[in-house]
Formats: sequence, structure tokens, C-alpha cells
Amino acid sequence: MLYMPILMLIAVVLLVPTTVEAQTGGASATVKGTVSKTVALSVLPDFTHSNIDVNVVSSGSTVRITLSGTGAASPVIRVPFVVRSNSGFRISAAVDSKTAELVDLSVAGVHATGSLVSPAVIRALEISPQLDSLLSGPRISLGGTLDSPNNGLQVNLLIRMKPQPGRDWLVHLTLVGTATPLIQ
Repeated sequence: MLYMPILMLIAVVLLVPTTVEAQTGGASATVKGTVSKTVALSVLPDFTHSNIDVNVVSSGSTVRITLSGTGAASPVIRVPFVVRSNSGFRISAAVDSKTAELVDLSVAGVHATGSLVSPAVIRALEISPQLDSLLSGPRISLGGTLDSPNNGLQVNLLIRMKPQPGRDWLVHLTLVGTATPLIQ
């Protein structure tokens, strides 16, 4: 009767390591993943301008703004938009108009929208008068999603147009965000 528990103990000691070995097979597993570099642009929903018709179409990293008006007065238009990125970024602009001349397109101000914006991003921004690299910098967001209200940069873009005399005018402005390597 005493032999039975000892035999069971010996069987358990001998079988448990074999069972564990059979389950792991002596192999290890490594899981690797990457996060897609993302740059998202959006125009603030309350963007309107007196005496100018505005139409905004936003899709991920591209915003297309159509502006139109009447009269020969040179309008000054302020466009507030938000940039979110989890990588370095560059914002480029393209302006298309047959009825008005672009006089100025510049960044008139930038500020963080909340606590999930990297504290170093404002100091590291590069603002350029060149349309192909209007604004660039390091990763903006420290967390959140593309819909989070506190992880983006609000950029105020200033546009000055000179319409042709005696004609209604129409301008298409396209802003494109591109991911770039992280700037440290």
C-alpha cells in the first residue's frame, strides 16, 4: 500500500518535464510588429470667411479647399487646420486658379491642441515659404487616435489673393501631409 503513492510520485516527476517539453517543443516564438507612419490633416469645422464661399473636402492626409468670391478686392483668408502625426511630417501646398494670383501663402501661427502633443515639436518646426515644404517637423502625437482632440497642432495658414479685375474668382488650395523619417 505504501508503494502506490511512491510510484505515483515518481511517475508525476518523470512525466511533467516531458509534458512541458512536448508543449513548448523547445522552440521560442517572437512577435514583431510595426506601426504605419501616419499624417492626418483636417480643417476646423467652424472655418468660414465673410464674403467668401468656402468648400472643404478632407480625406486622411489631404485637404482640398475651394474658395470663391466676387470683386476686385484682394482677400486675406485665414485657414485653421490641424495636423496629427506619429512620425516626422512635411506639409506641402498647391494652389490652382485662373482668376486670381497667389500673393502670399504662409504659416501665421502654430499651437498645440493639448497634453498629448510632444513638448519638443513647436521648437523643432521648420516653416518655409516654399509650397513644396510649407511646414515640417518631428512626430507630433504622443498618443491618442486621429480623432483625439488633444494630440495635434493647430496651424493657421494665411492666404492673400489678387483677383483679376471685374471677374468672379475661384481658387483651389490643396494641402498634403507626408510622413518623413523621425527627426530627433
